[in-house]
Amino acid sequence: MLLDFEQPIAALEGKLLEMQKLADESDVDVSEAVVALQAKIKALKKETYANLTRWQRVQLSRHPDRPQMLDYIGGMVDKFVELHGDRTVGDDKAMVGGLGELDGHSVMFIGQQKGHNTKERQFRNFGMANPEGYRKALRLMKLAEKFNVPIVTLIDTMGAFPGLEAEERGQGEAIARNLKEMFMLKVPVICIIIGEGASGGALGIAIGDRVLMLENTWYSVISPESCSSILWRTWDYKEQAAEALKLTAIDMHKAGLVDGIVKEPLGGAHTAPEQMIEILKSTLLKTMKELSAIPAEDRISQRIDKFSAMGVVVE
Repeated sequence: MLLDFEQPIAALEGKLLEMQKLADESDVDVSEAVVALQAKIKALKKETYANLTRWQRVQLSRHPDRPQMLDYIGGMVDKFVELHGDRTVGDDKAMVGGLGELDGHSVMFIGQQKGHNTKERQFRNFGMANPEGYRKALRLMKLAEKFNVPIVTLIDTMGAFPGLEAEERGQGEAIARNLKEMFMLKVPVICIIIGEGASGGALGIAIGDRVLMLENTWYSVISPESCSSILWRTWDYKEQAAEALKLTAIDMHKAGLVDGIVKEPLGGAHTAPEQMIEILKSTLLKTMKELSAIPAEDRISQRIDKFSAMGVVVE
């Protein structure tokens, strides 16, 4: 799948393939032309991805080939055992959690899984968790705390499921309880937005000692389309809404709402999933080492102070 702004790059890559095919099928020496075209493609990629609009980054965060929660688990975690159920209602398929080893260290992984095709997306409810999903997440966090295991949450959701049945079962209460309890967890908590970070659905598992965003992700109280539909009664102004919301990783870091940005391979995570998984793994190991050196009580105090300092208060 090609996005609009990727078309010029794809056109040059098509010419490169034709040139290489010509070289294979004939005795014509095109090595200099190939090198020159490769340099031109690299320069165009750097220029394109360094100057993306906020809406274009939203588009990249939704790319169907972008690695998701279970892709990261499969690529960097050993001995992963998925744990199911909230012990009250059922097992929410949009919220995945379990224990695994990261370079020999036991870690509790929790996050949303959207699915890569129609059947998977339906099974996973498009990554939109019900209250039992957030209650399952909290159960697993408490289990991790009991056994002194660090927690990593991988966030990728359009929001918590907005259905009537979710509200009837206490969607707001479930997310609010997670916020309260996550502040007081005694183990290190690392939260990483790997795709979309929309509203309370993302925030419900995003209270951590370190909150990081991948380079081409977004984090906001509302999506650009929904913002546009509220303000202009149409989705046609989604690009203007994205600019106004200032929802990219750069915006969030500048505002002090996240602690850091994880660089993606040139062209986005979907262009080199294996490389992206290795980058995230090394980032997690480094961050876990930093946090493990801080006493639990100090970590909790720093966590509370960090979130308490966010925003502007006018009296």
